[in-house]
Amino acid sequence: MPINRPLLNDSDFQEAMDRRLPVRVFENDHLVLSGGTVVRFTDSDIIIQNRVSDLTYYSRRSCEFFEVK
Repeated sequence: MPINRPLLNDSDFQEAMDRRLPVRVFENDHLVLSGGTVVRFTDSDIIIQNRVSDLTYYSRRSCEFFEVK
């Protein structure tokens, strides 16, 4: 069974990016992405790559991010 760990601050996002761990993204209590990896983050956005040419920008304010182990 997967373990979900919330990604809350910059160090959490940096660790997920360095370790290339899959993440899940929830927006308005709905799962909008599962299995992508964090490629970049800013103070306002998280950029996640799901496939080679598929980059998606998510707002840190409106979404919840979880690392899947």
